[in-house]
Amino acid sequence: MLSKILRLIMTIIGILFGVGISVLLDNFGIFDFIGVDHVYVYILFGIIFGILLFILTPKLKKLGEKISDNFETELLKFQTNDIILGAVGLIIGLIIAFLISQPLYNLDIKFLGTAASVLVYLFFGYLGINIATRKKEDISLSVGSKFNIGSSNKSKKLGHKASPKILDTSVIIDGRIADICRTGFIEGTLIIPEFVLKELRHIADSSDGLKRNRGRRGLDILNKLQNEQIIDVKIDSHDFPEVSEVDIKLLKLAEMVNGKVLTNDFNLNKVAEFQGVQVLNINELANAVKPVVLPGEEMTLQVIREGKESGQGLAYLDDGTMIVVEGGKKYIGETIEVVVTSVLQTAAGRMIFAKKK
Repeated sequence: MLSKILRLIMTIIGILFGVGISVLLDNFGIFDFIGVDHVYVYILFGIIFGILLFILTPKLKKLGEKISDNFETELLKFQTNDIILGAVGLIIGLIIAFLISQPLYNLDIKFLGTAASVLVYLFFGYLGINIATRKKEDISLSVGSKFNIGSSNKSKKLGHKASPKILDTSVIIDGRIADICRTGFIEGTLIIPEFVLKELRHIADSSDGLKRNRGRRGLDILNKLQNEQIIDVKIDSHDFPEVSEVDIKLLKLAEMVNGKVLTNDFNLNKVAEFQGVQVLNINELANAVKPVVLPGEEMTLQVIREGKESGQGLAYLDDGTMIVVEGGKKYIGETIEVVVTSVLQTAAGRMIFAKKK
């Protein structure tokens, strides 16, 4: 229905455009020179341009959507302060151009005044945007720090501009992302793609009880992020119909918006490294903040169960780190003092080997 309405509007525009061109040509006396009836020419031009735009409407629609997407992509690269200052600078430049261009309209030379006015508008509009964005630090100091304009100028010079973070399904379901954002360690905008939301809804509607609960928890986490305004959250509508896998769509979106993917999926981590996309893995973050244990350190712990190898016992620290106690099988259920013999760091986490003191 929307496409039909758009086609009708474009056809009317085409008819008006054709009539307008014929009127312009008539003003130059072309029709009098040829010796044709003006009314018939008006109708002919209107029909030709109306049919032309009727045929070209689908292609023009696709072109408009592509230009809009490209414009949105480029706009995401700029900070909000830059956009606001650029808009203010543009308005001031256009006001100055309006005042300067008034005498130009009074020139007796045909079309020269209009052409000169257009150049003046373009020049002062461009000048206004450039001056406003390049002098934003001075403007910030003049206007006042309460507007927070240009506050990120120094960090931008140092290359610390926060890039957008794109959430995948696994990290949303995991739930720890809300707590991490609450601490303030995550900067920038959190982008939630619509195709990830779609996958999350499918999981929440699953017939499997476990999957259904995980999906609903993920939706609850997103609601918490938005309602509590922990961080700036944006829903992104970009999709890649030619790609079926959600992980590949995430990487393509990250390349498009120059962002980073937030995940706890080990396989996605590896694929992203291969394609040169930056990934923030919260499992790696969890491993990085675990307490450092060195060989020779002593600790008191409770042996929980038997290990894989003969005679081994297993114990766990408060953060979930597993400790393998050599000869600890006979101490299962007891609290003993052990000495750390070695520490093994793997992609899955940290494993500590110890023996009874």
